[in-house]
Amino acid sequence: MATDISQVNPKQNIIIKGAKLHNLKNIDVVIPRNKLVVITGLSGSGKSSLAFDTLYTEGQRRYVESLSSYARQFLGRLNKPKVDYIKGIAPAIAIEQKVNSTNPRSTVGTTTEIYDYLKLLYARIGRTFSPISGEEVRKDSVSNVLDYIKTYDEGEKCLLLAPIHLEEGRKMPDKIKVLQQQGYARIKINDQVLRLDQIDPNEVPNDCFLVVDRIITKNDEDFYNRLADATQTAFFEGKGECIVESLIDGKQKHFSNKFELDGMNFLEPNIHLFSFNNPYGACPKCEGYGDVIGIDEDLVIPNTALSIYENAIFPWRGESMSWYRDQLVNNSHKFDFPIHKPYFKLSEEQKNLIWEGNSFFTGLNEFFGELEAKAYKIQNRVMLSRYRGKTKCKTCHGKRLRKEAEYVKVGGKSISNLVDMPLEKLAIFFQDLELREFEQKVADRLLKEINNRLSYLSNVGLSYLTLNRKSNTLSGGESQRINLATSLGSSLVGSMYILDEPSIGLHPKDTEKLIEVLKSLRDLGNTVIVVEHDEDIMKAADEIIDIGPEAGTLGGEVVAFGTYKDILNSKSLTAGYLNGNLEIEIPKKRRTSKYQVEITGARENNLKNIDVTLPLGMLTVVTGVSGSGKSTLIKKIVYPVLQKKLTDFGDKPGQFSELKGNFSNIKQIEFVDQNPIGRSSRSNPVTYIKAYDDIRNLFAKQKLSKIRNYQPKHFSFNVDGGRCETCKGEGEVTIEMQFMADVHLTCETCNGKRFKKDVLEVTFNDKNIDDVLNMTIDDAISFFTEQKQEKIQSKLQPLQDVGLGYVTLGQSSSTLSGGEAQRIKLATFLGKGNRSDKALFIFDEPTTGLHFHDIKKLLKSFNALIEVGHSIIVVEHNLDLIKCADYILDLGPEGGEKGGLLVASGTPEEIALNAESFTGKYLKEKLH
Repeated sequence: MATDISQVNPKQNIIIKGAKLHNLKNIDVVIPRNKLVVITGLSGSGKSSLAFDTLYTEGQRRYVESLSSYARQFLGRLNKPKVDYIKGIAPAIAIEQKVNSTNPRSTVGTTTEIYDYLKLLYARIGRTFSPISGEEVRKDSVSNVLDYIKTYDEGEKCLLLAPIHLEEGRKMPDKIKVLQQQGYARIKINDQVLRLDQIDPNEVPNDCFLVVDRIITKNDEDFYNRLADATQTAFFEGKGECIVESLIDGKQKHFSNKFELDGMNFLEPNIHLFSFNNPYGACPKCEGYGDVIGIDEDLVIPNTALSIYENAIFPWRGESMSWYRDQLVNNSHKFDFPIHKPYFKLSEEQKNLIWEGNSFFTGLNEFFGELEAKAYKIQNRVMLSRYRGKTKCKTCHGKRLRKEAEYVKVGGKSISNLVDMPLEKLAIFFQDLELREFEQKVADRLLKEINNRLSYLSNVGLSYLTLNRKSNTLSGGESQRINLATSLGSSLVGSMYILDEPSIGLHPKDTEKLIEVLKSLRDLGNTVIVVEHDEDIMKAADEIIDIGPEAGTLGGEVVAFGTYKDILNSKSLTAGYLNGNLEIEIPKKRRTSKYQVEITGARENNLKNIDVTLPLGMLTVVTGVSGSGKSTLIKKIVYPVLQKKLTDFGDKPGQFSELKGNFSNIKQIEFVDQNPIGRSSRSNPVTYIKAYDDIRNLFAKQKLSKIRNYQPKHFSFNVDGGRCETCKGEGEVTIEMQFMADVHLTCETCNGKRFKKDVLEVTFNDKNIDDVLNMTIDDAISFFTEQKQEKIQSKLQPLQDVGLGYVTLGQSSSTLSGGEAQRIKLATFLGKGNRSDKALFIFDEPTTGLHFHDIKKLLKSFNALIEVGHSIIVVEHNLDLIKCADYILDLGPEGGEKGGLLVASGTPEEIALNAESFTGKYLKEKLH
């Protein structure tokens, strides 16, 4: 960079001098503070090395240095990033593309902290209503009694009474004696006040009252202090009850400090009553998980397109069990039940009736209850096991809380009602919430926090989620945006936020909202650094740092720096695509095909019983706003249905009516997702594509190997022999921490080289096995081509073709991003080429982490697969890929409940002309 770094003010800038981690070429970078800064460049050019491995790591290291010496003794060996110095750094917060939680108790509500505020709100101002009469349950206190007496005129006379309760085994004479000893003088029997020393204790009836105090009202403080003590005593003696009776008109007012009504005792609202992570508040049946192992409705009624008459209820088929079905069918006219209506079209009431039954037929719950009662019979046990699965808890209906929590309401709704509302409806509920003056004062701060967080979640395009949605069912992009909204909610100031491609999984419509969120995070007084390829986010940035010029060993330099306008005038690859000198060409001709998959009546999650046609033998893209139902359609219906059809096994598909179409041109189906390519830290790209076997064989054939009798296994770090015994071929040792994350340190025996010294002495053309594993794919292809090792070179070639030339051969798969893992899987299929059976490939957002230049390579790989007869379906939001599709299915129009419809289908040109399609609106600009 041209800037003289010594002249830059560290109070206004973050200064990085001499960054040389991974492929960074000793670069100097100045990042202005309190600005929105985008770091862009090709995949593998060094963006993440700069943002996460240098800047964020240094921020973390400085935090660790601020800890006590006791904590630091474990962390003292934390590696410094390879950099001369960093000045002006702020506390760093990294928000990455990861589904962080695997905890089944974690929900959107708990992650965003909205649920914590809701619990407090209900504990503080929740009003309890009786489920019997619908009346509010109230509990009287001493102050209620005093307030009532204050309504009397001064000088009025009244009695403070407490009902006399006899303890078990005690008689009235004993009780009277005790009361006299306590100093009480009077008792009220049948409207008469009598002195205790003038009555016969044996003749006192059980329903009598103790006179705790005789009151002549006064308007002074001492009087009320004395009255408060007397009231406290009356509540104690009356076991929670007392009565104030006027001596002028005989009018009585009853007070009770018990929380009860309609003969029911209620729990007083407290924060634990609304916590499903606390045994006090959790549903006793499911223990706060919301689901239990029980009879799975999807297994009992596997095809909801059938009616009861058409045997929709699976266990009631066959000769022996059809009696139950016939009972329902023959009596249905008596309670007006539609037996010819498909099950999915029945109302909730009608579905419940099938499960609960009535006097005319046995319901499913009773049917399975009878089987369980006779579980000693083997056939009953077999039948029960067939229909068991994870199912919604019948006690709490998936709400996770004990039923007493349902009786507490705010604004007429219980907390259980709120957690199942989409966030956009929840936001409207809180905006329209009307409270009494006292409640408003108590809830003011809580409501502010709840409303803030709901608006942030809406702004990052997540208004279709519910608070009860489990965190482990969210996509990586959704998780990241929830973390982003949570960070906004915490209102930190003066921090450095580093985000990893927050636009992933976002439709262009939602990206506009995301930009506003990033700007508001900056406007709070934070430095926001975004690693990103999205054109709109670049346009919105205050500064852009373009790393390149290419990837791997050819990257790691700052090729352009400045505003969006400055970048446009530079010579970088990024600039080429932004200013139009380079482009991802639109295909001259769209493919057509006679093969297709047709799904009718798709109605899983929010899909609204739609019929879709997915052409095969071409590039088909499924698009739509976040939450519109794309993943549900492809992941939960199309993939499992075809997998079952082609291979006879597969996951249980979501609800749909029928699979039709001509798909005879595919023999297998591959779902290429973003899950890691291997669970072991020793797994890497070169082992995954099976090129490592050839490399080991090559080293075993060298002269020194033969002298020392080394076999191919000596060049593997997965088995004993040649690998370093200290780190077992990992290259690093893990120190397990007591209260903090484990620390990974470079192995001191082999210095991270993974092999024994003797094995490293074996070389091929001056390169030992460690040198080869540290080569990038690009360098390795050049090296093995020169050495005429065509077999190895041909196996590595597909990795270069999918744009992974920058990845090193031995890079641990745990350090690869989801998009990189997905492209390595794609490369293995490209490597097989024509040899494999014709397959249908389903890709989930393959452009994740890709620069324009890499998307071009990806499309080339897709076309290579299609040319040899394979079919590709892609779930995608990236317009550069969408415009190159042969056929598009656009779902929407919005997310969540407002989604799940087929808005448009056809070629990109046809979608662009559709006025109702949000995708079409943005696609129109790309096509012109």
